[in-house]
Amino acid sequence: MPCLAGLEVSFISVTALVADAMAKSANVRILGYEPTGIETILIRIEAQEPGTLRAALDSGKARAIELGIDEPSEVMLARPEKGLFQLNNNPNTINGIYGGREEMRPDDHPTSNNMKNQALGILETQGLTAALEGTDAMLKSADVKLVGKEKIGAAYVAIMISGDVAAVKAAIDAGAAAVGDLGKLIAAHVIPRPHEELLPLLPSI
Repeated sequence: MPCLAGLEVSFISVTALVADAMAKSANVRILGYEPTGIETILIRIEAQEPGTLRAALDSGKARAIELGIDEPSEVMLARPEKGLFQLNNNPNTINGIYGGREEMRPDDHPTSNNMKNQALGILETQGLTAALEGTDAMLKSADVKLVGKEKIGAAYVAIMISGDVAAVKAAIDAGAAAVGDLGKLIAAHVIPRPHEELLPLLPSI
């Protein structure tokens, strides 16, 4: 029975960067992200040893604090009850209120692994108008591809793009500038080499 752990942070952009840091710091498997419906998301991970989970959680918390999350909440279960795994075994659904996935799981979009050796860019806004304007600017400014869109409730929208590092950086800068007064810019981040555990969790178009 594997050990389980979770780290709860705010925003999908921070979630992706924190999960990437955890996967790169220790041999853990990312089981998925579970939005709460407001701005927070639980990152679920597993490993064979509690020490491995501890290392991943510490790296994730440090990265979250760097990104402005003051008190990331964590849980670690060295010997989880078997029935606990049933909590996330139901068919995944789309939330009827905000239109996002109830959970983001690695098996949602198994073909997303074609992003290997590509940088990942994340532009997150509060407001769809801002997201649309930012996306248009990103796609016009550099040779990047649209990976997809993710919603987590409370009008938070993350647009993800891929391409080489220079193109993604240029596109993210253009997208952030284009948001302007149309909505609130939450984050504009680039992950030059996302960990392979991150790729199946990305949205798809």
